[in-house]
Amino acid sequence: MKTKLPTAQLLPSGQYRCRVMVDGKRIGVVDADPNVCQAKAVALKNGLIQAGKRPESLNVGEAIDRYIESKDAVLSPATIYGYKKLRKNTMQGIMKTPLSTLTQEKVQREVNRMAKDLSPKTIRNAHGLLSAALAEYHPTMILRTTLPQKKKYEAGIPSAEDIAKIVRAAKGTPAELAILLAVWLGLRASEIRGITWDCIQGDMLHIKQAIVDGEDGPELKGTKTYSGDRKIRMPEYIKSLIDAQPHTDGHVIHLSGQAMYKRFSRLCESAGLPHYRFHDLRHANASVMLALNVPDKYAMERMGYSTPATLKKVYQHTMRDKQKEVANTINQTMNSLFSESKGGGKL
Repeated sequence: MKTKLPTAQLLPSGQYRCRVMVDGKRIGVVDADPNVCQAKAVALKNGLIQAGKRPESLNVGEAIDRYIESKDAVLSPATIYGYKKLRKNTMQGIMKTPLSTLTQEKVQREVNRMAKDLSPKTIRNAHGLLSAALAEYHPTMILRTTLPQKKKYEAGIPSAEDIAKIVRAAKGTPAELAILLAVWLGLRASEIRGITWDCIQGDMLHIKQAIVDGEDGPELKGTKTYSGDRKIRMPEYIKSLIDAQPHTDGHVIHLSGQAMYKRFSRLCESAGLPHYRFHDLRHANASVMLALNVPDKYAMERMGYSTPATLKKVYQHTMRDKQKEVANTINQTMNSLFSESKGGGKL
């Protein structure tokens, strides 16, 4: 019986990669010639050649490279792309350090060095990647690094007045439809980019896919969560904007993620507004549902949330804006009650 050869995948580098299972682990083989790559992979699977360096002889960079490759088939292209950027731009002071000589002190010194130039979030992400690689290839070392405090982003949910300014500034521009889909229907930017003409079903919009940016460019995939697959009824104005879009290809929106964000940022600036994130438009939609007392179950279905945790987080930001108003109302009510019970006089 003829042996089935593994698929040789062309990489951005111009080389080919084949993957085979050896002792329960997926291992990759890379070569410039696809036939040689397949032959090596078969030989590796049959135990005729070794898989390369043993884990204990790897340095930090090699361990991270091997970890990223092992996750390539199970993580999203965007996640893998992010890992590779971290591998290239962070922890450079210890990348050539052998795992056998890596110490807590060396990791701490490298974190301290990076803290001078990089954000706490980037450092924490890089440290998390290092920790994951160590768990796989040097499990006896558990990192106990002191990391910089992550700066918490306070979701700047646009007010009704700011939303009106954004919508007016966007009218007639290439970004108008994308902005309305986010603020009116609560779509994610990746979902907006993923809308194809077969998603338009009369006045219903079927959200069934998304476009994410990976190492090899934009990639069409399923929604972020199972709950993300949903149908939303479109208002007439949004439907008219969609109908007016050119049918140059299968996609309705012809903006890259970066172009979408840049256009939105410029619109905010021209309208004299704070620097909102594009994603804050989606949060604004959730805040409107809170103001209208829309039941959580329906709000979750409309937004594509799989759990109420994210919805509640957005709601908490919205409620903070009303804290002063709520506090004043409570104080007035309590003052009134105490005045009545004590025959007049405020607290």
